[in-house]
Amino acid sequence: MVDLGDKLASLKSVLSNYGSIAVGFSGGVDSTFLTAVAVETLGNKCLPVIVKSATLPQWELEQALNFVQSRNLDYRLIEIDILAELNFTENPPDRCFHCKLKTFNTIIAAAEAAGIDIVADGTNADDPYDHRPGLKALQKLHIISPLREVGLIKTEIRLLSRQMGLPTYDKPSSACLASRFPYGHHIDREKLLMVENAELFLHSLGYDGFRVRHHGDIARIELNPADINPFMDKHRQTVINHFKILGFKYIALDLEGYRTGSLNEVL
Repeated sequence: MVDLGDKLASLKSVLSNYGSIAVGFSGGVDSTFLTAVAVETLGNKCLPVIVKSATLPQWELEQALNFVQSRNLDYRLIEIDILAELNFTENPPDRCFHCKLKTFNTIIAAAEAAGIDIVADGTNADDPYDHRPGLKALQKLHIISPLREVGLIKTEIRLLSRQMGLPTYDKPSSACLASRFPYGHHIDREKLLMVENAELFLHSLGYDGFRVRHHGDIARIELNPADINPFMDKHRQTVINHFKILGFKYIALDLEGYRTGSLNEVL
């Protein structure tokens, strides 16, 4: 069994060999850890790049900005109009490929403008085992994934993040808002805002680790199984009322509970 300290040392060695990198920074568990280690290893030769788009919840953007600003890091904030891309809004099964391609082409341009040739992302060693067309876009653009390269998995990244005092060590896994829509269902700004506001409301009630899937008039709520009974006892009617104000006509609770990639089950 490989010691976590050895994996961390390997990660620092990999980063040192690159000399300077730009990191696609979302503020999630993986990209925050990678950025923190890269800054520790490379100093100001690590450039976090935050890409703002309609698929990034406002609270996620604010957390990402707070991290880089609170540490006085040099960073770039760039906005893209992903909703102008038909290959995204029509929501085919390879939607993520087209989104990642546009996003990381933007990051590459920012890196080149800063004199940096290497762009990294936070893909970890767990990620390749799901339906991830976005990984093909990263490979096409020659984006490096140092966490995956040294074999770090999510649980290890959380442990190391905690040891480093990073605020994201226990942050629930997140994905872009587009992942809430079944393939083939058109995505637009209004629908993305419906999902964002629905999830923000659930979070305000104290829930973590959940999803609100958008099925047209139907909101399908995935909660951690342990939260289902408390939800039914305390918040069922409150959530129904609020979600209808947001524009949903029917509100459903998924009895299987939250699981990542549930919309890939039809593929």
